[in-house]
Amino acid sequence: MNTSFFGELLQTISDRGRALLDRGRRVDASTHSENLVELCEHLLSGRGEASGVALAREILCRYAGLTIGPRIAFFEALAKRFGTDALRMEKAIAVWRDKPSDETAAQVHLASEPRRQELFRRLNLAPGGTSLLVRMREQLLDVLANRDDLSAVDDDFVHLFSSWFNRGFLVLRRIDWSTPAIVLEKIIRYEAVHEIRGWDDLRRRIDPPDRRCFAFFHPALIDEPLIFVEVALERDIPAAISPILASGRLESIQPEKARVAVFYSISNCQRGLAGVSFGNFLIKQVVEEISRELPKLSTFVTLSPVSNFARWLARELKAESSAVISDSDRASLSLMERPHWWTDPEIFSKLEDPLLRAAAYYYLRAKTPAGLPLDAVARFHLGNGARLERINWLADTSDKAIAQGNGLMVNYLYDLDDIEKNHEAFVEGRTVVASSAVQRLMRPSLELVPIAG
Repeated sequence: MNTSFFGELLQTISDRGRALLDRGRRVDASTHSENLVELCEHLLSGRGEASGVALAREILCRYAGLTIGPRIAFFEALAKRFGTDALRMEKAIAVWRDKPSDETAAQVHLASEPRRQELFRRLNLAPGGTSLLVRMREQLLDVLANRDDLSAVDDDFVHLFSSWFNRGFLVLRRIDWSTPAIVLEKIIRYEAVHEIRGWDDLRRRIDPPDRRCFAFFHPALIDEPLIFVEVALERDIPAAISPILASGRLESIQPEKARVAVFYSISNCQRGLAGVSFGNFLIKQVVEEISRELPKLSTFVTLSPVSNFARWLARELKAESSAVISDSDRASLSLMERPHWWTDPEIFSKLEDPLLRAAAYYYLRAKTPAGLPLDAVARFHLGNGARLERINWLADTSDKAIAQGNGLMVNYLYDLDDIEKNHEAFVEGRTVVASSAVQRLMRPSLELVPIAG
């Protein structure tokens, strides 16, 4: 008997059977999300670890094959069928009322947890489960704007990710030209502030001795940066981005002669982890790393974009009356209606003072209903304990920067002696800690127009 022949025949039949089964599963996944929900119920009811891992893998594979409609139906099932078990909750509360103790309080806590949180934990046991769950949350965010009923599912993702991706699990790595290409490709792709135009541009940002790049990684997401920051070592605080990004820099600064570390780009890489904070830890650890390497560095600043100043200013200019803009400033600011105004010295010289006055008000006084600065970048750095140090005129004239911030950029100063004090002032009193130079920008406007509130 030719055992080899029969072995090959059985293997062929097995392979074809798996292919047919997989094809059937893909069809099923695209049309019947309910079967996927039943598998989730089985996963929650099971106790065996090995079978649980296999089932978690099966669920995630089927989920990956869902099209948009069935995917939304699956999210709806997560919201409706995998929330808190009301009956279990009532029983736990009754027991606690009858006999209050730490033990019965713990039972109430366990009962109050939505079932989908345990479901996500069990799905995370599958190989590559963490990455797939991050992707699942990214897809949930795609529909969340129009589906408030799914917000509870998103809250549970954020709750779990905040634990799974806390600072204790993050690894800081320096990115340089010796970093594996698979990571460097992602740095190019994920750069969100100043586009990296190919490999030569990337090398100019990470290879010279006066340039640094650092990223946070997580052990469960191999070769996937979570967030990265690009740093320029300079002699002085920069007022514009073009000298930093210039392709024709004649020479680099010797690191030991630098006195300023400039954080000029911070990019979050995983949209599915939006709302999970990494940036504050990243900046503080990079400061520590660079300070150990270059102890003569005395100043740590950002060169930050202005995210939505142009939109805010446009609203103020359309208003019949404004507490921000005087009539004379309004007349000058009308010059921005001219095409490419930032390229004409005769025009932009007339715009500088009124635009900087408006920007000072935007940063110091314009607030959200919650009393926070309108500018998201400002909220981030001020919340980390930085000081608003300087508003820079025509610091970035790229199309994106003109559209978002009328070409302005901002320096936030991280004074190591004042970080904690500034952080507390911002968190407890919503205080925007700013330099006297920024505060003085508003004074001419304040003399002309009384500022409410």
